Amino acid sequence: MEKALTKVSSLKAGSFWISKKAKEEFSNITEDITSLSSTVEEKAKWIFNKLKGKPLKSLPDLLREYNLPPGLFPQNITCYEFDDSKGKLIVYLPSPCEVSFKDSSVIRYGTRVKGILLRGKLTGIEGMKTKVLVWVKVTSVTVESYKSDKVWFIAGVKKSRAKDAYEMPRDGVRVQEF
Repeated sequence: MEKALTKVSSLKAGSFWISKKAKEEFSNITEDITSLSSTVEEKAKWIFNKLKGKPLKSLPDLLREYNLPPGLFPQNITCYEFDDSKGKLIVYLPSPCEVSFKDSSVIRYGTRVKGILLRGKLTGIEGMKTKVLVWVKVTSVTVESYKSDKVWFIAGVKKSRAKDAYEMPRDGVRVQEF
């Protein structure tokens, strides 16, 4: 009798473990499908705009036109949307990533970075962080004049960095979480 009860309780524990693992796997699959779905939607918008005859410049060219360093975003973006009437810029990335620049600064990007693009500045930023002892949300990036050799990042405090560190787009290294 005792052996039978031991077997029954071990079967219950085993089925609980299997059930827990199955829930984790379903959760992972759901996250993957959601990510894939949003990427497909973003690409579809990009193709639709191409078909409508709205050829987009490369993101580095757009940033250069607005007097911002062309390497402000990683090289491996999926696509971007820009509404020039409102200045609204949305940059899509395949996964959260971070980029180390030649001035030793590090910026982390979410899968979608939003902001308002104006001449010499990107403000109201969502989806970008920088490392200053701890990760801090970047709210604004500014270049004060066309001839300026500094880029100002506002992430709680205003910090200047050499503009030439951001002249070349670099590959983003995938990270687990933004």
